[in-house]
Amino acid sequence: MTSPDLRSQLASLTTEAFRPELAEIDRLPTLDIARLMNGEDAGVAAAVAAELPRIAAAVDAVAERMARGGRLVYAGAGTAGRLGVLDASECPPTFNTGPGQVVGLIAGGPEAMVSSVEGAEDSPELARKDLDSLGLTADDAVVGISASGRTPYAVGAVEHARGLGALTVGLSCNAHSALAAAAEHGIEVVVGPELLTGSTRLKAGTAQKLVLNMLSTITMIRLGKTYGNLMVDVRASNDKLRARSRRIVSLATGAADEEIERALTESGGEVKNAILTLLADVDGPTAARLLEESGGHLRAALAHAAG
Repeated sequence: MTSPDLRSQLASLTTEAFRPELAEIDRLPTLDIARLMNGEDAGVAAAVAAELPRIAAAVDAVAERMARGGRLVYAGAGTAGRLGVLDASECPPTFNTGPGQVVGLIAGGPEAMVSSVEGAEDSPELARKDLDSLGLTADDAVVGISASGRTPYAVGAVEHARGLGALTVGLSCNAHSALAAAAEHGIEVVVGPELLTGSTRLKAGTAQKLVLNMLSTITMIRLGKTYGNLMVDVRASNDKLRARSRRIVSLATGAADEEIERALTESGGEVKNAILTLLADVDGPTAARLLEESGGHLRAALAHAAG
């Protein structure tokens, strides 16, 4: 049974607000409901746009930590936690990040990805335990994610991380949230009340996904994981990605197919190395050395090779 105090807290949140004009939505034709939802979603990007300066500042801070060996850690409960785990899980195949370089923590652990774990989101102690299991350091960055901005697990994660000297970011969908206040970088994407009262997997979830896309993608751009808009650190772990690897080398170099195959073979399938061998006319070991000396940044390695 929830306390009157908690019910009062929820009632004050924009994301929990009731919309009387939608009280008979269940009586509408399906197409009309779809149009309503689509109209609601159309405003999400504008809400994210209002937070772009704060998102950019957070990205630069995260990239600075990761450039010196730190990790990016997402922490959230329910939908917010699942979105963090999703974003983290997509970084290895997309950007060839190392094991544990980008981590998604969800209250209740892996089981909570597919089912509700009772009480997990209400426990800041659980957040501390989960972070301590990672051996968090001051070089790491922790992003707490919570639509309401009050979820104890997310707030607890940020508070604990900040106490350890880690960089902290708080992503919520309500203004003046406890989560943003607890973090060094507060991002509050206010999307307004949901179509279904309190169903924050809708607009709030979409907003969080957009922001997490930016946090990880732009951080990886800053870390040299791309060359222009090409994913030159892609990990070719299946047939589709192997074909994409060859296409990326082709787009970057304009080389013939046989040259691309030779370069990829010589570089052990590493796209970035293959591009460097072709554009700088160097062998595989030299390309690897140039990239290491350039911190993995292909443009810098090319400039170094050109003398």
